[in-house]
Amino acid sequence: MPTVLIVGNIRFFFNSREESRRHIHIETPDGTAKFWLEPHVYLATFYNLSEKELNRIESIVKEKQDDFIKEWNRHFRI
Repeated sequence: MPTVLIVGNIRFFFNSREESRRHIHIETPDGTAKFWLEPHVYLATFYNLSEKELNRIESIVKEKQDDFIKEWNRHFRI
């Protein structure tokens, strides 16, 4: 589960390639989330995160979307 980015107490990472569609997993002390990276950024699942936390995380994912996709391609050798 390679960590791609850490922002404060938020960890952005990939799991094993459980799905072919590009996505990023997020872990905080309070909960978890998963965002699809394509065709555009949107929330796939979450657990125990407030709307405020999800909005902050989504903002970071949108800002780093291209970086996450590049890292996905490098990590999974696409």
